[in-house]
Amino acid sequence: MRRRGLAAGVLALALVGCAQVQPGTGPTPTGPVDGPTAAVTAGPTPVASGATGTSSPSATAGVTTCADLAGSLDLRAQAAQLVMVGIHGELDAAEAAALEEYGFGSAILMGNTTHGVAGTRQRTDAIQAAGKGQVLVAVDQEGGLVRRLKGPGFTDMPSAAEQAKLDPAELSAAAQTWGAEMAKAGVHLDFAPVADVVPAAKVGTNEPIGKIGRGYGTTPEQVAANVEAVVTGFQRGGIAASVKHFPNLGEVVGNTDFATKVVDDVTTRDAASLEPYRRAIAAGVETVMVATAWYPLIDADAPAAFSPAVLSILRDDLGYTGVIASDDLGVAKAVADVPARERAVRFVRAGGDLAVAVDVAPAEAMVDGLAAAAADDADLAARVAESAGRVLALKSQFGLAACEVVVG
Repeated sequence: MRRRGLAAGVLALALVGCAQVQPGTGPTPTGPVDGPTAAVTAGPTPVASGATGTSSPSATAGVTTCADLAGSLDLRAQAAQLVMVGIHGELDAAEAAALEEYGFGSAILMGNTTHGVAGTRQRTDAIQAAGKGQVLVAVDQEGGLVRRLKGPGFTDMPSAAEQAKLDPAELSAAAQTWGAEMAKAGVHLDFAPVADVVPAAKVGTNEPIGKIGRGYGTTPEQVAANVEAVVTGFQRGGIAASVKHFPNLGEVVGNTDFATKVVDDVTTRDAASLEPYRRAIAAGVETVMVATAWYPLIDADAPAAFSPAVLSILRDDLGYTGVIASDDLGVAKAVADVPARERAVRFVRAGGDLAVAVDVAPAEAMVDGLAAAAADDADLAARVAESAGRVLALKSQFGLAACEVVVG
C-alpha cells in the first residue's frame, strides 16, 4: 500500500491483495443507509452470496432485479460501480468531493489506525454521508502485519500463520467475532482470507505471503480448511469475505506491489492449489480477488487480472458467479506500464467486475476510461452492465442498493 502522498486526490485503496508490507451465504445487512438517491437506494432484502443479479423467468412482477437496476444507470454510473477507491485516514474535503462527483460505488479504508470501533464508525459514517449512503466499504484486515483497524473494540487478530494453529471450529468462531466488530464499525467487506498455497520449501523465499506469515498452511488441504472457516465465520459475523490472490501467489518470489513482472511458472489451469478457492466458493464466498502476477502456463500474454483465460477458470471451471475483484490496479508496479485509463477496461474485458485503485487519480482515470471505451464498444458496454449487476447484487445484501436477485 502506498501512503497518502503518492497521489493527490481521494479514495485510494491499497494493500488489497498483496499486502504492501515492504522487503454462508449472505451476511446480515449492516450500517446506516441515509439519503440514498434515485436508482440505488436502501431497503432491499438480503440475498444469497455469489448471485449475479441476473433475473429469472419466474421473477415476481414489480421486483427490481439487480440486473435491471444496473441497466437503468447510464454508462458512467455503471463504470463508477466497477471501481473501488481508497480513503486514506480521515475523509478529507477532496476525498468527499470525489465520492460525490464520481459516484464511486465502493471504497477501501487505507492506513493503519488505532481509532477503535467507534472511531472507525465515525470514519465510515462520513464516507456514507458523502456517498449518499450507497458506498460498499472494504478493508484489508487479515491479521498480523496486515491489520488496518486496531484500538478499542477490535479484538487482537494474529497472522494467518498463527490463526492456522486453531482448529477450524475455533478459527471460524474467532472470525465471527472479528467480522462482527468490523460490521459494527461500518465495514461490509474484508479482503481476506488469503488462499495462497505456499509450499513448505518456498515459505522463506515467497515475499508476498510466506515470508510475512500471511499463509494458512503449506498444502492445499490445510489452506482450504482454514479459508473455509474464516469465510463462514465472517459471514456469521455480518460481513462479506474475499479470497485472494487467484489463481495463487504461493509459487512466486517477488511482490507485485513492488516488482514490474512477477512470474509463476508452476500453476496450471487444474493445479491442486486451486482447492481453497473451490472450498470458498462452495461456502458462498462473496468476492474473489485476482492477482496481477503472470501465469504463462495458463496465459503467456497477459497478467492474471487482464487475462480472459485466467478468469475463465473461475467462471467456467469453478462455476463462480459472484464478484471478481482485482488486486491493486492503482499504483502497483505490476501494472505501471499500462495507462491508468486502460486498466479497468482490460480487467472488465477479461471478465472482472470490481477494479481496485490505490489512489484517487488512477481511480478517476479508470472510471473515465471505462465509460469512454464502453461508449464506443457494444460488447464492452454489455460487459460493464453485467458486472454492475453483480456489484449491485453484493451491495444489496447490505441495504446499499434497492434491488433483488431472483433465483430459480
